[in-house]
Amino acid sequence: MSESDPLLVIVDGANVVGSVPDGWWRDRRGAAERLRDRLAADGVPGHAGPVEIVLVVEGAARGVTPVPGVRIESAPGSGDDHMVALVAAAGDRPVLVVTADRELRRRVTELGAEVAGPRTVRHT
Repeated sequence: MSESDPLLVIVDGANVVGSVPDGWWRDRRGAAERLRDRLAADGVPGHAGPVEIVLVVEGAARGVTPVPGVRIESAPGSGDDHMVALVAAAGDRPVLVVTADRELRRRVTELGAEVAGPRTVRHT
């Protein structure tokens, strides 16, 4: 990858949605769609320059469709394993993973990714 590649931002959908007790558990897919729409509208505050946003969904949130500005990755199994695979596939490209999951943070930083907490993309 070249230096001109946009920052790849991988968002742990389940972790970010679950970070605020707003009733998300009653409609996991709807909560993921609201997060997707917020990401499409707001991007990643505090990050100047182009970004490629990937929202990883799993379980009941599978089937969320992409929108301009947000690619959706439906994890076939473990969302964490899928995010680690995405980071590994990025090679030397700059990657930011948005999650509060300590084990996932450890795994992706070992591969060279930066990490940030859910508040990076939550505005509630």
